[in-house]
Amino acid sequence: MSRVLVSADEDSGVAVVTLNRPDRLNAVDLEMSGELARVWRELRFDDSVRAVVLTGAGERAFCTGIDRDAVVPQPSSPYAQDDPLLGIGPKANDLWKPVVAAVRGMACGGAFYLLGEAEFVVADTTAEFFDPHTTYGMVSAYESVLMAQRMPYGEVARMALMGTAERISARRAYEVGLVSELVAEGEALGAARACAAVIAGYPTEAVQGTVRALWAATEAGRAQGFAQAPHLIALGNLTGERQARLFAGRRREYRLRQ
Repeated sequence: MSRVLVSADEDSGVAVVTLNRPDRLNAVDLEMSGELARVWRELRFDDSVRAVVLTGAGERAFCTGIDRDAVVPQPSSPYAQDDPLLGIGPKANDLWKPVVAAVRGMACGGAFYLLGEAEFVVADTTAEFFDPHTTYGMVSAYESVLMAQRMPYGEVARMALMGTAERISARRAYEVGLVSELVAEGEALGAARACAAVIAGYPTEAVQGTVRALWAATEAGRAQGFAQAPHLIALGNLTGERQARLFAGRRREYRLRQ
């Protein structure tokens, strides 16, 4: 079964890209990482698609980041680190068609690689956002850099530092600007598609140029942050064994911050 589903409507010019591992809360394994990169590259050449909606299958989660069971081979050099999530977003694959994210349920950790490369986010009332890295002895680097482009510093810092003890409600995410529209349960995909259809109806060159200009506005800060990330991760991450112990002993309780 494909880990990424793509459906396109030629009449509206909108394609829907769906993360399709609902049994794993749409966590990204190495196969899904490769499929996402391939999908974005293919959409670059499909002129019938002028806007994209990105969503997750099922009702429980948009995406929960990297699959904990994924084995990522690493080079022996302390100066090199491979992160499969760095290549899963549309911008990382040079796609400048607008992408609207539709979020239902959990969006956490590595999900921010995707949300950070979407033009804007539509969420329903079940959406919850959090960053579990610090809880498990990992540095939140790339995720925090991307979210710093979307949210006030204090909100990003609190989310990253509170780990799994706290989640941001859909309402709070809307109030701080991470979410651009908050809709009733089950309506995020429809609302995102409606926005995408409007955008797809405008002249393609103007739309894609605007997307590129918006991305360029924050590119310098993002590039500087990304440049520091590998070193901070290498210095601050616990060993995989210690991370696994913390994950196995995690507490299930959390506070939902409204």
